Amino acid sequence: MTDVCLLNLAIADLLFVFSLPFLAHYARDQWVFGDPMCRIILGSYNIGFYSGIFFITLMSVDRYLAIVHAVYALKARTATHGMIASVVIWIAGFLSSFPEIIKNKVSINGNKSICNPLYVDDDNEFFMAFRVLKMNILGLVLPLGVMVFCYSMIVRRLLTSKSPKKHAIRLVFMVVMVFFVCWTPYNIACFFRGLEILEVYSFCETSKSINLSLQITEAIAYLHSCLNPFIYVFVGQKFKKHISRLITSLPCVNCKILKTHLNSATGSVYSQYSLSTSIAEQSTAI
Repeated sequence: MTDVCLLNLAIADLLFVFSLPFLAHYARDQWVFGDPMCRIILGSYNIGFYSGIFFITLMSVDRYLAIVHAVYALKARTATHGMIASVVIWIAGFLSSFPEIIKNKVSINGNKSICNPLYVDDDNEFFMAFRVLKMNILGLVLPLGVMVFCYSMIVRRLLTSKSPKKHAIRLVFMVVMVFFVCWTPYNIACFFRGLEILEVYSFCETSKSINLSLQITEAIAYLHSCLNPFIYVFVGQKFKKHISRLITSLPCVNCKILKTHLNSATGSVYSQYSLSTSIAEQSTAI
């Protein structure tokens, strides 16, 4: 199931990253790619954004089941269940992109072309504020809550186990902190933009500060997609095995040293502890 989640997380991240060069050009100037590309790019951005975060949340639940409920996980964590869960998450990511995904259009503002969701004038402020609130809840509050619960239970289990656990606890802490540090500032800036849209306050200097903070925190949030491979794949035992085989097939002097380092390095939380916990729980059950 973990491999299925990793594959789909990679696809979601690629879908999200695919939109960034177009949005970077748009931020610098104006939208020049036409109306169909406006719909495709913003649709890819929204679906990739929500699906990626949902898959990260699913992986937290997957690791929680593998370590805390290892006996039950033997039945639940199958490739079939992983594919079913992935389909559900893609549907959830698609639905979370509404109504923006059907409202994205090119319009003219002054002498510039803009690509944004367009609503009826009477509903414009409501839907813009709704979009911010939806992103805060679905993109930060709920996923972070699930991650904190799952990983706190994992740490609790690791602390009571006899296996070495310092690296695993550090990795758990890193997963939660990287998500928190990358996405929380951006969500806070968006929340204040939502308050501005609702005219809770309207000061010129404050608006400029929010615009600047959105640009900075958005770049930090996008960095999370680049960090996902390091957090969820590169630290795993499977990845290190394949890299070790690849390196040993190369005619280089330092291959043996690098292979020794890779073999001695500790694996991920899932790969190192799910098996030992599973065996311990099965023996207890017997």
